[in-house]
Amino acid sequence: MRPPLSVVRPVAEPALVSGGDVYDARLIDGLRERGEVVHDIQVAGAWPRPDEVARARLDAALRDGDGPVLLDGLVACGVPEVVVPHAARRPLAVLVHLPLGEESPDLDTGEGEVLRAARAVLVTSPWAARRLRERHGVDAAVAPPGVDPAPLASGTDGAHRLLCLGAVTPTKGQDLLVDALAALPAPPWTLDLVGPTDRDPAFVAALRAAIARHGLAGRVHLHGPRHGAGLDAFWSATDLLVAPSRTETYGMVVTEALARGIPVLASSAGGLPDTLANGGVLTPAEDVPALVASLDRWFAEPRHRNGRRISARSRRCRLLPWTQTSRRVAQVLATLLADPAGG
Repeated sequence: MRPPLSVVRPVAEPALVSGGDVYDARLIDGLRERGEVVHDIQVAGAWPRPDEVARARLDAALRDGDGPVLLDGLVACGVPEVVVPHAARRPLAVLVHLPLGEESPDLDTGEGEVLRAARAVLVTSPWAARRLRERHGVDAAVAPPGVDPAPLASGTDGAHRLLCLGAVTPTKGQDLLVDALAALPAPPWTLDLVGPTDRDPAFVAALRAAIARHGLAGRVHLHGPRHGAGLDAFWSATDLLVAPSRTETYGMVVTEALARGIPVLASSAGGLPDTLANGGVLTPAEDVPALVASLDRWFAEPRHRNGRRISARSRRCRLLPWTQTSRRVAQVLATLLADPAGG
């Protein structure tokens, strides 16, 4: 029987849940369903820049035992001085949701130290694997997120109800979307911005000011985070998901939309082209004129909308379930334990 696996991750706060939180939780559930003994160790702290108290918590978690550990990269990669000394004593694997250097270049060197010390590295997309290879010379195994089956969305009128789902931060690019919509003629669209609004208060304040400046206060709505039935109601009413991210490793929100047959308009940032494939339309990242043109075509051409909807429904039947994610991770961890010296 394999030794228990410790999964070390940030504290999952329901009101601030991220794609990484969802992935970690579903992975733990999936490994347990496969018969693995998994200890879920949630470490409080302002990751990836923790204070001394949080560093001490992480160090204590890693000192407790000598079995295999899977660390969420958000916890591990900003503190090489804490993590690396443990790598010689117990098998460490790191799961990178987003390379830290993409958003915080000053953390890039430390991230490389952690990943090179780990005996296995996992990522959620081929793009992330390429980036880690380029940045740190590290080979990573890819374990894409799964998606749950979902009912087809009914939409509103097939065109004008837009959804942008994710934390309201510069990374997700809501400001680009607001600027693009302000440049369009005035079809009767509405935009729902759904996601946490307290991660970057200055950005949210600037976004609200831009909405007011453009005269869009009656058409762009910031709803905060939604879960369960509340989120399902937004999905059901959506005609088009827009994901204008500046950086994105995978984009779980894209497959969640496709699972409901909702067309997607996304930027070409990071792993989004691989995730979207033929289920929607891509625009260059941070290119507001291109976003304007794509939205204008969406509103103006019923044939185009119907084609995108057909493509989304076609992709719906070919999405991978979460069981595939846990199976892939289990394969990597089995190799790690079979070869504890890392080859």
